[in-house]
Amino acid sequence: MKTKTQICIIDDEKHGRDYISLLLKKEFSELEISFEASSVEEAYIYLTKNSPDILFLDIRLSDGTAFDLLAKFKELSSQIIFVTAFENFAIQAIKNGATDYLLKPIKKIDFIIAVNKALENIKKIQPAHNNNPWQDNKITLSTLQGFKVVGIADIIRCEADSSYTTFYLTNKTKIMVSRTLHEFEQALPELNFFRIHHKHLINVDHLQEYIKGRGGQVVMSDGSVLDVSFRRKNDFLHKIGNTD
Repeated sequence: MKTKTQICIIDDEKHGRDYISLLLKKEFSELEISFEASSVEEAYIYLTKNSPDILFLDIRLSDGTAFDLLAKFKELSSQIIFVTAFENFAIQAIKNGATDYLLKPIKKIDFIIAVNKALENIKKIQPAHNNNPWQDNKITLSTLQGFKVVGIADIIRCEADSSYTTFYLTNKTKIMVSRTLHEFEQALPELNFFRIHHKHLINVDHLQEYIKGRGGQVVMSDGSVLDVSFRRKNDFLHKIGNTD
C-alpha cells in the first residue's frame, strides 16, 4: 500500500534530475522519488504501469517532447509540473493540464510554490480514501477563480475533455476543473457514480432511462443523452440491477 507521496522526474539531463532531487530532499523530505527517466520511451513504459502523484516533466527530451509522451495517454492522474528552459511552451503546457510551469534555472521559491500547489490539489481529491469520506456529502472543486464546494447529490454527470473535467449540476450550471475524469472517478463515492464511457461519469441517482443498443445510451435528469461503451455495458447494467 502506498503511504508516501510518489514523485517521478523526467529530464534528459542528469544534472537537471539531480537538482530537482536535491530540492525535494531539502524542502520536502517526506516525499519519495519513485522513478527517474531521461526519455519519452522510458517514461512511457513506467507510466503505463504506475501513477506517481507528482510528475516533473522536462519538455524537450532525448527522443521527443513531453507533449509526445502525454499524447500516448487518454489521461494521467498525476499532478504535472513542467520544467523547461523555454518560455514559449507555457500555453501548450496549460492545455495539457499543467499544475505549474517552472523555468530553468529553477528558483527555489518557485519550486516550493509549485510543489505545495500540487500537494494541495492532491489533498482535495483524496477524501474518498478516508474512513468516512462523505460525512458532509460535498466535494471541493478548484477553479481559475478559486474553488467551489458542491453537494454530491447536485452532480448529475461529469464529462472528460482531455485533461479537464466539466461538472453538470442540478441548478443547470457547469464547472470546468483542470483535473482528469479518472481522478474524480477515484474520488467520488462508488455507491453513487459509475463511469459509463471514457468521456462520461454519471450519478446514477440522476439516471432516468436506459436505451438498448450495442452499448446503449442513458438519459439523465438534465435531458442529456449519453453513450454507454460496449465494454462497460454489462457492469453498468449490473450496477443498476438490470441483468437482462
